[in-house]
Amino acid sequence: MTEFTLYDRPDCPYSKRVRRVLDVLSVDYEEIIVPDEKDERDELASVTGQRGIPALVDDELPDGYIADSGEISAYLKDHYN
Repeated sequence: MTEFTLYDRPDCPYSKRVRRVLDVLSVDYEEIIVPDEKDERDELASVTGQRGIPALVDDELPDGYIADSGEISAYLKDHYN
């Protein structure tokens, strides 16, 4: 199955929510911790076109990424539950 890339921050409650869902559903992912300052998140911006977190990235996702914790959680529950 696909391994996702999760752009997040350890102290972000929305990121924690997504990591929890990934772990409960046993979905493999690579975590990339982004800088605290949004204007320093160039890698994230180059991949998704935005600087907000969390962002779940994979070529098989409809737009290549999902960038809202609620939408990420819903997608994962629909596809991996």
